[in-house]
Amino acid sequence: MQTVAKSRLPLIAYGLAALVVVLDQISKFWILGRLTPGESLAVLPFMNFTLTHNTGVSYGLFNNFGQAGRWLLSLFSLIVAVTLAVWVRKADKRLSALGVGLIIGGALGNLVDRVRLGWVVDFVDCSALHFPWIFNIADSAISIGVVLFLVELVVTPDKKPEAKGSGEATL
Repeated sequence: MQTVAKSRLPLIAYGLAALVVVLDQISKFWILGRLTPGESLAVLPFMNFTLTHNTGVSYGLFNNFGQAGRWLLSLFSLIVAVTLAVWVRKADKRLSALGVGLIIGGALGNLVDRVRLGWVVDFVDCSALHFPWIFNIADSAISIGVVLFLVELVVTPDKKPEAKGSGEATL
């Protein structure tokens, strides 16, 4: 049922990762030009843009590790992105490749901030929905990517190799 050739899946994943990085960085550039830290802009009844400087990981978790944390998180993001970029070359499932592309793009988008600024620009504030974290496009891409990857693992069964020989059982 997969209509995308397996050989094109890595290119699609890499392209999606690049798109996420570009959209993430454009949105952060825009918000940095309009808000000061802690300042909010009402966007929808349930959502504000509130600029925060996040020195932790996604959704502001683990925020208190200083410069060592900055570089450890940067190294971790780079390792994850490179590992997934290599892994996706062997991907044979579309949702997995899309999920990995989103994760790579999100990891690289936040990595750019950490290296360039020392913190990640977070601004999407849905606290009116009782969602206490402020996040960004990269965080959203990572979360959606993980969900797509897990859906593919759960929904699509692996193809089982056919037994070779004349009716002999295989272990």
